[in-house]
This record gives sequence, structure tokens and C-alpha cells, in this order.
Amino acid sequence: MKYTQLGRTGLKVSRLVLGTMNFGPQTDEADSHAIMDTALDAGINFFDTANVYGWGENKGRTEEIIGNWFAKGGDRRDKVVLATKVYGNMADSDHAWPNHDKLSALNIRRAVDASLKRLRTDHIDLYQFHHVDRDTPFDEIWQAVDVLVQQGKILYAGSSNFPGYKIAQANETAARRGGTIGLVSEQCLYNLYERRAEMEVIPAAQEYGLGVIPWSPLHGGALGGVLKKEVKGGRRASGRAAAAVSGPDARAKIQAYEDLLEKHGLEPGEAALAWLLTRPGVTGPIVGPRTAEQLESALRAVELELGEELLASLDEIFPGPGPSPEAFAW
Repeated sequence: MKYTQLGRTGLKVSRLVLGTMNFGPQTDEADSHAIMDTALDAGINFFDTANVYGWGENKGRTEEIIGNWFAKGGDRRDKVVLATKVYGNMADSDHAWPNHDKLSALNIRRAVDASLKRLRTDHIDLYQFHHVDRDTPFDEIWQAVDVLVQQGKILYAGSSNFPGYKIAQANETAARRGGTIGLVSEQCLYNLYERRAEMEVIPAAQEYGLGVIPWSPLHGGALGGVLKKEVKGGRRASGRAAAAVSGPDARAKIQAYEDLLEKHGLEPGEAALAWLLTRPGVTGPIVGPRTAEQLESALRAVELELGEELLASLDEIFPGPGPSPEAFAW
């Protein structure tokens, strides 16, 4: 495994991030524990989750699965850089009781204590704001974070799904307050197919020293050989992947991508992850395996070297928006 610093911090993290969203809804506890053991044995030390994972009536279940894994001992917790998120409604009903969601100081305090209990740990290494809260000023958010840092409950704060201007606003507020390190990471939708983050989010992250943690690196499976799997009678595309191959032009793009990688003798999913590892500012993509086999495939991507000719060909198939502000100004 290869490692890098998380943004401007001194924290060393693996170039792959283990995403746990499938733990509970798609993968049972025993298999989830086996995947985490395999990841740790392979050198992955960066695990990502969120308080809402498990979804619906099972919200919080994923954190519980991770907590039960930590409780097995063997230095599991000490070896892991643990990231979770706050924002979503954790109330029993679909409609949140006031102050049971978003980023008020009250909800942040309530949510972090609940996550610590489910995760069976005394601290969270990276506490991430899952979405922008337009109703809560950053002064209040940073005040709440400062208290948690002083209490030793969290070490760093990060964002997820933030636009570039909110990253700037958050960190300018932190700088003005003084004594607050501000955001150290941004978790965003970013992959070969979906490159809009290059326009504003990634430049802002680089300017403020945030590590970029792409989620959905295979665009819901669209970059994982979806057409080849269709031919072989495999699982049909759904969600983001289905939308990516729904029209003739989009389908032709994915077909050109798969044909290019077949010509180079590469697996599409592994190449898509390897591409992200070449991108400026990227700490490491989040891989969310449902099975041990999917994790093994992701691990091979870390050692994969993509030549300049192949990178240029990928850019031709999936061109990025170009530099900002030129990409949208003229």
C-alpha cells in the first residue's frame, strides 16, 4: 500500500479509502468484518462511514458494525484513521424532530456522542460535515468543533459535497477565529465520467490545503465494465450507472472506454481508480466493496501505472471542463 498526507495535515493515510456504506444494507456483519480485516492486512488504514449509513430504520447500523469490529481488539482501532459524518436526520421518523439533523452546535454535540457510542471508541479522527447547512453560520459550527477537539472527541474536521465557495467560506471563517485548523478534506463526487469538481471544488481544496477524497469513483459501476457485464448476463446497471448508459451517445462513450482498456489489457474498474490516483489534489478514492473480491480488485489499482498515451486517450473520451474560470466564463 502507498500512503500520503491528508491535505496540509501531518496525518498519513492510505491511497485507497475503505468505504463502508454497504456494510449492513448489502453486506452482513461477518462479511463486513472479513472485508475490514483484509483491508487492514493490505495496509488500508483510512476507513470512511457516516452516522446515517444503514439507512431507514437501520440508521447507525454501519457504525455499529465497525464498532463491533474494533471491539475484537488486535490493535484494530489504533491502526485505523476513522472518518464519519454528521448532518442527516437520525430521528426515528422520516421527519426530524427540531435539532436532530444538520449542523447546529446542539446537533453536532448530540451526533458525535451517539457516533462514539456506536463506534465503541473514544475519538473520531476525521469528523465530516456530510452536506452544506445553509441555516447555520460557520462561526457556530467552528465553535462546536473547537469544543469537541478540546474534549478529545475529534481530531480533524472535513467537508463532503461542498461547493468551492463554501470551502473558502468555511476556512476563511476558521482563519478569522484563530486557533481553528479549519477543513482539512473534501469528499466529493469525482471520477472519469463526472469531472465537474475540477471546475471549482478541487481548485478550492488545493488552494486551502484540503485533501480530496472522491466518492463513487466508478460512477456507480458505469466505469467498472458495465457493458461487458451486460453481454455476459451479469448484474444489470442501475442508478448512476444506468443513467450513464441510457442514451446512444453516452453508451458509445462507455463502449469506447471499455474497448480502449481491453486493447491495453486492463480491467476498467482498476483503471478508473488508477486514473484518480494520478489527479492533482486527490488523497485517495473511496472504494465500497460488497465482497472481498471487489476489494482485491481495488487493491490492484494502487500499483497500476497508466502511461501518458493512455491518459491522453482517456481525456479524449471523457474530457474535463478545463481550467476555471475559462471553463464557464468563455
